[in-house]
Amino acid sequence: MGRIIAIDYGRKRVGIATTDPSRIIATGVTTVAARETIAYLKAYAARETVDRFVVGHPKQMNNTDSQSMIYITPFLAALRRAFPGIPVELYDERFTSVLAHKALLEGGAKKKKRQDKAIIDSISATIILQSYLERIRNTTIQ
Repeated sequence: MGRIIAIDYGRKRVGIATTDPSRIIATGVTTVAARETIAYLKAYAARETVDRFVVGHPKQMNNTDSQSMIYITPFLAALRRAFPGIPVELYDERFTSVLAHKALLEGGAKKKKRQDKAIIDSISATIILQSYLERIRNTTIQ
């Protein structure tokens, strides 16, 4: 079984998280510059089996796409071109940044660490992936 990679795409930085090979645990991997994302993912996929990409889908409270989709849509096209055999799925990312901040706060992180946007992006990708995994488990159980 290959890994699932979650991507929290932003104009400047991209948070990346992955599952363990058994797809039980989601772990933040890194944050990369947006322009380096495809190259990073190619290098990662060269050393690990990747079965799926889950990309954070920015939505507004009324369930419509947010303005950020104008940046994510070209990235999705590039990702699908770079990895034609690997499915790419969008997954609702509402509140992930808020949850990431809250996790850092509850974890006792100092103010400077809580302000590090790279850490927030990586944690957000982890939250997206963990939520995705839970949805998969809940749908398969029922």
